[in-house]
Amino acid sequence: MLGSTHGTLTTHFRARVVACGEEPHAAVHSMTAAAAEGDLDVGGRPLHAPVPDLDRFFRPESVAVIGASDAEGRPRTGITRQLIAWAERVGARLHPVHPTRESVFGRPCAPSVADLPEQVDLAVLLVADPLPVIEELGQAKVKFAVAFASGFAETGEEGAAAQARLAAAVERSGLRLLGPNTNLNAFEAFRDDLDGPAIALITQSGHQGRPVYTLQELGVRLSHWAPTGNEADLETADFISYFSQRPEVGAIACYVEGLKDGRSFLLAADRAARAGVPVVAVKVGRTETGARTAASHTGKLTGADQVVDAAMRQFGVIRVDGLDELQDTAALLARARKPQADGVVVYSISGGTGAHFSDLATGAGLQLPTLSEEKQRELHEWIPGYLNVSNPVDNGGHPVGDWRGRKIIDAILADPGVGVLICPITGPFPPMSDRLAQDLVDAAETTDKLVCVVWGSPVGTEDAYRTTLLGSSRVATFRTFGNCITAVKAYLDHHRFAASYRSPFDEAPRTPSPSFRKAQALMRPGHQLSEHAAKLLLRAYGIRVPREQLVSSAAAAVRAAGLVGYPVVMKASGARLAHKTELGLVKVGLTSASQVRDAYRELTDIARYEGIELDGVLVCQMVERGVEMMVGVTHDALFGPTVTVGLGGVLVEVLHDAAVRVPPFGEDQARAMLGELRGRALLEGVRGGPPVDVDALVEVVLRVQRMALELGDDLAELDINPLMVLGRGQGAVALDALAVCR
Repeated sequence: MLGSTHGTLTTHFRARVVACGEEPHAAVHSMTAAAAEGDLDVGGRPLHAPVPDLDRFFRPESVAVIGASDAEGRPRTGITRQLIAWAERVGARLHPVHPTRESVFGRPCAPSVADLPEQVDLAVLLVADPLPVIEELGQAKVKFAVAFASGFAETGEEGAAAQARLAAAVERSGLRLLGPNTNLNAFEAFRDDLDGPAIALITQSGHQGRPVYTLQELGVRLSHWAPTGNEADLETADFISYFSQRPEVGAIACYVEGLKDGRSFLLAADRAARAGVPVVAVKVGRTETGARTAASHTGKLTGADQVVDAAMRQFGVIRVDGLDELQDTAALLARARKPQADGVVVYSISGGTGAHFSDLATGAGLQLPTLSEEKQRELHEWIPGYLNVSNPVDNGGHPVGDWRGRKIIDAILADPGVGVLICPITGPFPPMSDRLAQDLVDAAETTDKLVCVVWGSPVGTEDAYRTTLLGSSRVATFRTFGNCITAVKAYLDHHRFAASYRSPFDEAPRTPSPSFRKAQALMRPGHQLSEHAAKLLLRAYGIRVPREQLVSSAAAAVRAAGLVGYPVVMKASGARLAHKTELGLVKVGLTSASQVRDAYRELTDIARYEGIELDGVLVCQMVERGVEMMVGVTHDALFGPTVTVGLGGVLVEVLHDAAVRVPPFGEDQARAMLGELRGRALLEGVRGGPPVDVDALVEVVLRVQRMALELGDDLAELDINPLMVLGRGQGAVALDALAVCR
């Protein structure tokens, strides 16, 4: 049944460069690169991420250290010393630069970059104010610079203004800048004695990358570390794009405090997804509510962090909460081979341990298949018959101490439905735990399937852990149940995602549709449309609305009701009209001409009393049978237009059950949105009710997405609520709509 409420708009859709919160030059970088390829979508946004050539940043042939020092006790001296050691490791020629020194650590010192004997690839700025140096570096055609100085955007408005001036100078110079407010992490010493795929690390706060960096002590290779700092120029997205193309990188680990530009981040994530390189990220800010006052339910439902979470999931970025999860998940994804099956078997020496772990794993969404009767009979050849071996597999303890232990492990791994074997060892109990660890390591060397061990000892000095388990590149070893489950689920989800990934940017519209031209004529810049006008906008995009007529007299209302067909709904329609139901401006279930005449007079009297200007009264077909949904468009400061779908009508106010995506996306993502709703069972039919037309609902979501893409710079908000989804094969009808123009 018809019914909807709306709030008051105080925010407007802003142009991409402003809305993303990026400096203008950053937008120019990405837009210019895309325009050069002729690769822009219908809204003028780039469709592919440019990949910056950062080879000379990480492996320069020549380096200048501006402000180099060898005076003992000075901070610059320690940094200079570390840079000299780093340059020697990477084979770069290092040139100290200082206006008053003839030499630094025995190396000739030039008064300026212009006086150096060669053009340099990288300039490291050990100066309090890097701005005066940027123009000089540009004239010397320096490719990259690093600014350690703080006191910029992290300090407030004055610092932000200083950073904007720095960014503008960098744009004019033609060089690429890391920082300001960064550190020496890019110049750390990485172990070169480790094999296998590596983790590339990106952090906005350098110290937060330490847990990942120390993975080298556990035998996990690290190839790069990009401490992006304030991202006046080079940003997280640039490094994701670059690392995803590096053959040695098996996974990218990120610690992100704030995204500079949502579109750039998604394009970079898309590039990584195309390459099959997993991106694991800690993104702080889950509790921020998003400063937004919105007219629509859509805007009220979608907080800033919910958009970030959905956007990451949409493009396969694995979001984790803690640095320990970042460490363990990135390590597993970098090193583990492609899964052979989704099934997980939990194998332990204790029934309690197996049951506990299995509960947690199943609750997290891992599939623990029941082993076949044949497989269980085989396991009972070595495990006492009174123990459960259906999954989890409980061996009772004693078999791990002799030849039976390896037989059990091999038998489990031989099952074609098993892709992952997890063995939680809650504590060391030599010699049995030593034998169990060795059997797991030996078995892992003979299979392509993933073998995981949770070593539960709080000590971690045991030889079975330090030497046997950590010495294996094939066994993934964890210290907690939670981290193991998080990492294994991410591993299976990533490979499932990668196997079916199709870039939505490849299918994004590049030219306006005929609907766009019709819609443009209906837009009123800076105004909220009346319900009647908003529905005309929906019709332009092929979204079904009820039979209805806009009338301006009681007599016309009676005639319209006869044409529409009783019973009817009557609603006041005005450009600034919201909260119609609360004001008594909706009349439902009218079945006679006299009721229609009375309703018209009452609606217009209320509007006159409330001082509401109307463009008429709508006489609408009454649609009752179906499930009320909500579909809308709102604007996110980082990502621009977003599309939301959720339960509609009064439920939207109570349950806040909604899913969001960032355009462009395809039908698979539209259906995935519905799968995320807690109330999705309503679409399938409950308590004997018939299932509704999910295909029609998906089609509306995709048409609304097209509106978001084409009208993104002109449409601030759109709210279709309720969208009545009828029985299967009967379609969906937009009973009410609100639209706000920018």
